[in-house]
Amino acid sequence: MSSLEEKLEKIRAPKQKNQQQVAVVLNAVEDILREQNTEFAPTAYFAALLSLLQQSISPSTILNKDLASSTVYLLDVFTPHTPAPLLRAKFVTILTHLAPALTHHEAEAPLLRSSIGVLESLLIAQDGPSWAVPQKEIGPRRAVAGLLSLGLDDRPKVRKRAQEALTKVLKNAPPSPSLEHPASDMCAGTTLTSVQELLKVSEAQKKKGGEHDPRLIHSLQLVRAVAAAGTWPSKRTDGLCETLLKIAKGGNEFMTMAALGVFEEVFGGLVEEVGGGKLETVLEAIQELRPSHNDSQLLPPWLAVMAQGYEVYAHVSPDIAFTKLPALLEPVSTFLQSSAENIRTSAAQCLISLIDSLIPDSVLLDITRSTETLFQNVARIVTDLLTVRYQGAWMEVYEVLCSLFNKLRWRSNSVLNEAVKIVGDLRSNDGFQGKKQADEVLARAIHAMGPEVVLSILPLGLAKPIPGQPGRAWMLPILRDSIFNTKLGHFRQVMVPLSEAFFQKVVDFGEGKEKTVEIKIFETLVGQIWDLLPSYCNLPTDLTETFDQTFAELLANVLYQKVDLRSNICKALQNLVDSNKSILETEPDEDGEEDLVAQHQISKKQAQKNLDHLATFAGNMLAVLFNVYSSTLPSFRAFILKCLNSFLSITPHAELMATFSKVSTMLESSLAELTAQTQADKQKSKKDQSGMPPMAHTLMDLVITITPYLPSDSYQTLFAIFNATVDRDSDPQLQKKTYKVIPRLAETEVGRAALQSQNEALQALLISSAATATPPARRDRLVALSTMVEFIPKDDLHFIPSVLSEVVISAKEVNEKARTAAFDILVAMGEKMKEGGVVVNRKVAHMSDDAPDVPATLEEYFTMVSAGLAGSAPHMVSASITALTRIMWQFKDDVDQNMLSELVVTLDLFLTSKNREIVRSVLGFVKVCVISLPKEMMEPRFKTLIPNLMVWSHEHKAHFKAKVKHIIERLIRRFGIEIVDKYTPNEDKKLIANIRKTRERRKRKKDEAKAANDDEDDSDDDATKKHRRKNRFENEFDDALYGSESESEAESDTEMAGVAPKNKRGAKKSQQFIVEGEDDPLDLLDQKSLAHISTTRPQKAGALKKKQTKAKYNEDGKLILGDSDDERSVPTAAADDGDLDMSGAGVDAYVEAVSGKNAYTRGQKGKVKFSNKRAREGDQEMELDDDDAVEKTAFEEKKARKSSGRGGRDGGFRKQMARRKPLGQIREGRAGKSNRGRR
Repeated sequence: MSSLEEKLEKIRAPKQKNQQQVAVVLNAVEDILREQNTEFAPTAYFAALLSLLQQSISPSTILNKDLASSTVYLLDVFTPHTPAPLLRAKFVTILTHLAPALTHHEAEAPLLRSSIGVLESLLIAQDGPSWAVPQKEIGPRRAVAGLLSLGLDDRPKVRKRAQEALTKVLKNAPPSPSLEHPASDMCAGTTLTSVQELLKVSEAQKKKGGEHDPRLIHSLQLVRAVAAAGTWPSKRTDGLCETLLKIAKGGNEFMTMAALGVFEEVFGGLVEEVGGGKLETVLEAIQELRPSHNDSQLLPPWLAVMAQGYEVYAHVSPDIAFTKLPALLEPVSTFLQSSAENIRTSAAQCLISLIDSLIPDSVLLDITRSTETLFQNVARIVTDLLTVRYQGAWMEVYEVLCSLFNKLRWRSNSVLNEAVKIVGDLRSNDGFQGKKQADEVLARAIHAMGPEVVLSILPLGLAKPIPGQPGRAWMLPILRDSIFNTKLGHFRQVMVPLSEAFFQKVVDFGEGKEKTVEIKIFETLVGQIWDLLPSYCNLPTDLTETFDQTFAELLANVLYQKVDLRSNICKALQNLVDSNKSILETEPDEDGEEDLVAQHQISKKQAQKNLDHLATFAGNMLAVLFNVYSSTLPSFRAFILKCLNSFLSITPHAELMATFSKVSTMLESSLAELTAQTQADKQKSKKDQSGMPPMAHTLMDLVITITPYLPSDSYQTLFAIFNATVDRDSDPQLQKKTYKVIPRLAETEVGRAALQSQNEALQALLISSAATATPPARRDRLVALSTMVEFIPKDDLHFIPSVLSEVVISAKEVNEKARTAAFDILVAMGEKMKEGGVVVNRKVAHMSDDAPDVPATLEEYFTMVSAGLAGSAPHMVSASITALTRIMWQFKDDVDQNMLSELVVTLDLFLTSKNREIVRSVLGFVKVCVISLPKEMMEPRFKTLIPNLMVWSHEHKAHFKAKVKHIIERLIRRFGIEIVDKYTPNEDKKLIANIRKTRERRKRKKDEAKAANDDEDDSDDDATKKHRRKNRFENEFDDALYGSESESEAESDTEMAGVAPKNKRGAKKSQQFIVEGEDDPLDLLDQKSLAHISTTRPQKAGALKKKQTKAKYNEDGKLILGDSDDERSVPTAAADDGDLDMSGAGVDAYVEAVSGKNAYTRGQKGKVKFSNKRAREGDQEMELDDDDAVEKTAFEEKKARKSSGRGGRDGGFRKQMARRKPLGQIREGRAGKSNRGRR
């Protein structure tokens, strides 16, 4: 009834004009029921509406269209809630009066949809005898015939509603021995006949050059609606399959999709069938309709239907479907010989689907001979696809192989060895083109079979090359990414000796000397071999046998000696623990038993045994890891901490206590040394170039790491460490690490209990340490305070007012993480106060001993935060306003509305402040108020709020003008422009006018875009804005405070988002060009290809070259460089009349170096001096075309005359070039010892 009441409430309060008539009719019916003192029950509504139906629709025509539409609409609402016997009794009456609405050619779509809904409810209520009435008489079958007719209506909404009604009716069969609905055969026959007739008409139209009849798709949709009920008769299955495949053969993609949709519904309806007999019949019929091998139109849909059908069959009868797999794979695989790519692709996808669907996980654990034989047959069929006959489809065959390896997992061993051999030999061929695909196949094989099996088939051949076989070093990266759930002993027995052999070669070539190519190759091989260890340690099957003391010592030695291999060792040790822990966390199957397939054959008992075995080495490994951690630079410690966390989680209690005791003792001595350090020692340590932090910092990191795993009896030592380090303001980094202990402790239940028991002492310590808190530790201190708020007892909440001032002032921290932490703790304290309790004021430091206790409420919390408004420092006042803004946004619906109103009034006064920092915070508060507070609370404040805001609209500093404009726009959007304009001062109304014009302009542009059918671009713009808005802020408060940009900036934001704005003339779309070299074309697959993409049209290579001119010589045969008048007039023997002198185009680089603006000169005693003066106007000249030469010459002469009276270069660069001597004369002048001949 709740859903009915909700519908009635929406009808009573219509939002659209076309719903008002329905509301009027409903109110009239309810008035009648009130007059008759009748209960508002669905039956009473139904009876009243039935009488209205008889008044609006006669058995022959519609008397009143408006009344009929409203009445039938309300009947559609109430009939689902009306008792079935009443609906059966009134069936003939209702159907008689609905007939004109269903059959009238002028009946509107809303009336038809409502009538279909009423008819659906009536048909669902009918019993078996009612369905026995023949179709010729007025009964349910005639109503179904009407629905079938409406299912082909031209109007989409009517058609869809009729099809949905048919599906629902056929799904709700009346109680009877038969599982099928009494009308299912009638519906199937009618719809199938309709499809076949329309198919003939469509084929005839196509032969005449026409298009497909759209009614054919409508009829297919109708068939799909009938099939969706799951009651399609078996005797009509053959005809349906033949017709659908014939439609799919037509080549029209829409028809093909519709046909496949029908098959999908047919199969979906048979999922729940017991035994799968009907489904097997359907699949046999589909198999008999197998198309020709070269039919590229019909084969893809046929293969898709086959795959989909057997997927359902495997769900119904998994064991029988598995036995059919080889018989299905063989005929489908023959299609891979086709020359048509779409056939090969479809065949491969069908094979993949059959393999994935028909091989259940349960058979992987079945070791019977019949199962092994089936696996061998499947593997033989797939391996045969690697022969030359299928060479054109090898890329598709590789995909099938990958799927088979994924499905068979460890059972692929022995049955797919031949396939691995073939693919590996192909991959070793340098001329093979499908190396990437072959690598993927080998990767899946390694993952499924294990590296030991694959390497026995395809040996690496690195240490001892096999004659006639190439080395396979290319397999090492594949092994690294693919090994999983294999034998760790293989790495120890094969890979470790191989690594030692290569390392010995590095030593033989001379370790520490200059690295040759050979040394680099062998070092790379050593690194690649140890890269395999983390994968070998990912759920190994022989952990207890392989991981012994010798192997642990080997790993420890590598950790100590080889810095570059530490990350691999730590990751491997972490994988050993985490992979076995993940098995323990695996959920059991539906029967409550372990799923060994999902657990990769590792039972929970075995996983626990592995962890217990690793725990015996935990103490020694922790010692090694601690030592390595202390000798590693801070930037390279993350992987060591992760490994430490994994091993700490399995360390026995005694060893954990001993480890913690040792670390705490060392920390105590390090702190003592740190305290005794003189200032000179501290300066000396600061100048240490090693970059290693003090030992106390390292040990504190280890304490933080151990904290969650400590037992409760060690917490006394932990809190003593906290007490000793939290007040060390001389070492901010150590203090920062100390505050991390509390949040780390809260990660476990035991730690939370300890925080609860030590709550009072920790509160006092945190309050007293506020004075010594350093800025670097601010954020971690706030996180610690936030953690402690959760454990404050309700009967003593004095901790909140004690630290509140510190939290409020932190809301103005420069560090963003610290600000976020401050906001989080403000909300946490608000939630704590909201839960209730008592604030013991006498325990607060600045309160008197006789201060009364106050109950904890949100109003009291707001009062506490508001106390900062009375502060004398503007920074404190600004921080208090920011804090109030945050908690108001969070608790606006929970706090007393009168208090909120008073808060708005108070902060409105702060807008008159002359301090910009305070006003900036108030603007943020006002923006949040405008967005979130009720209208009735904000409107009375406009008289003073808007004028006070407008005062700051003239201030350009700190973006005040833009912020005020944003707030005014928000006001206009929410409250309307009239009320905002009413309270705006006359001198500021131009801002309102500007906003109004901007809104109108945007609306006009949007309308123009719609008129130009440019909705797609608009939707792209909106999507871009939404995407940018979604990613810009992490929470709603930041979005409200910093978001809501003004509409005037929306267009520029759109441009920033990469969407070009449209102008009136239609801006050109951005173009991109490819910049290619003269010789090598651009390789688009190269990662560096983006560097050759330009948004400007690149110039041709010849355009960038300067015009070549012939060299000029003077009478003495010396090379002439320059453009002096006397030199320009000297003729050359080889010069043509058309040659231009090269002075206008540029100068030689050497001449520029020896006599240009950056040339050196010699001062006293021949010392070389360089000029640092900036280039003047002469160097900023651009090359001009020949047509502009006259104008430029006149301009230069004028400029030269102006500059003749000034110092500098006497007319600039060109005049200096005119005075320059030829190169030969320069050399002669510089050859002598004297400098007198130079100007």
